[in-house]
Amino acid sequence: MVDSYVAPLVITCIWAFVGIICPFFARGPSKGVTQCCLMLTAATCWLFWLCCYMTQMNPLIGPKLSRNEIMIIAKEWGHEIKNVIDSMH
Repeated sequence: MVDSYVAPLVITCIWAFVGIICPFFARGPSKGVTQCCLMLTAATCWLFWLCCYMTQMNPLIGPKLSRNEIMIIAKEWGHEIKNVIDSMH
């Protein structure tokens, strides 16, 4: 498995390249505007990606399962809950 720091490091390197290195290659009469657009695009895209990535690490909302679904999952995973299943019928 890939370590947990690899994805943020790779994405950070990509957006750092776009925001730090690419502005040096801007040409034309509106060079300053192009550089500013590249830096702002890199910063905002990276920040948006980071927020989405971090929300998936610890989600606030979990799945809503019915009692029957929980009993089926417990049985399939080998942790059958007998006293609750008997009380349901």
